[in-house]
This record gives sequence, structure tokens and C-alpha cells, in this order.
Amino acid sequence: MTVAPAYQVLAGRIRDDIMSGQLRPGERLPTEPQLCEQSGLSRSTVREALRLLSSQHLIVTTRGVNGGSFVAEPDAHTLGETLSDGVGLLLARGAVTGEDFLEVRRMLEVPAAGLAAARHQPHHLADLERAMFDPERDDLERCIEAHAEFHLAVAAAAGNSLLGLVVRPLYHHSDRRAVAEAAPPAMWRAIDRDHRELLAAIRDGDVPRAMELARTHIDNVRPADRLLLAV
Repeated sequence: MTVAPAYQVLAGRIRDDIMSGQLRPGERLPTEPQLCEQSGLSRSTVREALRLLSSQHLIVTTRGVNGGSFVAEPDAHTLGETLSDGVGLLLARGAVTGEDFLEVRRMLEVPAAGLAAARHQPHHLADLERAMFDPERDDLERCIEAHAEFHLAVAAAAGNSLLGLVVRPLYHHSDRRAVAEAAPPAMWRAIDRDHRELLAAIRDGDVPRAMELARTHIDNVRPADRLLLAV
């Protein structure tokens, strides 16, 4: 059995304290000398453990008289980026298949559309309207960006912050250039039509219609070419 390096063991202990709530957001960690004394490890090993925790966005370190290492405040944007990187790696390595990806989209986005129809607020409708694009006039890069913005806005309109966090990686891992070069114009016209119909259903508060449109949209734009998985 492989034994983890000492810095990883120490980082794991501190991480467990953070995840269990024993160390709260904003709380100061023991100083490096204190951690050395508590763990019996060298200063360089302790610093490596702290660097690892910092790279995982679990702590922040500041300098100066009042500096030190502190438990990081939860940040949805940072957590979303971390999840996006992980999803991208899994897809690139083949650990996640195209069918897995599309199945998760159906599991998350269909009920999300229904919740959006039931719970949306006026500012959500404004966000959805801003995410519209013109497939005849807008360039492909704008179409790709607007597509992601629209689906993230639907998730936000569902009124569940955790749902928004989980959906975000589905739209931030793909090679945008490859998608832009592979997507035919007819696909973007179909996506635009689907988005506008879904927006109308959400605006009308029509839960069954919104869910059916979301399901149909995912099935209709399901590409044969895996470069288009993010669409």
C-alpha cells in the first residue's frame, strides 16, 4: 500500500476539520510554528500542506502583522470552476461517455425548466432575454456564449443555488473553437427556436410545457459528433 506524503496527510487532517465545520469560514488556522509543534513536521512540510489547501481553495493566506492562513469563505464561482475542470478531465480521458453526459443533462435540466416556470422572478426573465441570439446575424462565438448563458439562466431561475452550481460545469468544459467549426447553421437556428419557446413557457408559468420543451431540446440537438456534446 502506498503511503501518502506527510504534507498530504497534514492537509487531509485540516481539510477534514474544515469540511466537518470544526474550522469555520474566516477562522484563523494555527501558525506555521504551531502546526510544526502539533504535527511534529518540518516547516517546509507544513508550508507544502498549506499550499495544497490553498490550491484547493480551502484556505487563503495573507501576509503582514495580522496575516496568516484562514479558512476560505464558500465561493460558488470558484467551486463551479473546479467542478468544470474535473468534468473536462473526465471527458478528455474517456472516463465519462457522451451518453453519460446527455443523461445528466436530462436529469438536471428538465426538472430545472419546470422549477424555473414555477419560481422565476422578473430579473430571471430579463437574464433569459439577454441570452437570446440571432443565428442569422451573430457570429458563432456569440451563439456559443449565449447558449451557455441561457441554460445557466434557466438553472438560476429555478431558485436553487446548488442546482446552478451543479449545472455550470456542463457549459464550461468544451473546446469552443472545435464546437464553432463543427456546428452547422441549421443547428443554431433550431437551438434559437427551442430557446425562444422555452422562454415563453417559463414566462407563462407553464411547468409541464417547460419540462417537455427542455427534454425535446436536449434530444433534438443531440449530436452524432462528440465535439458537439456541450450543445
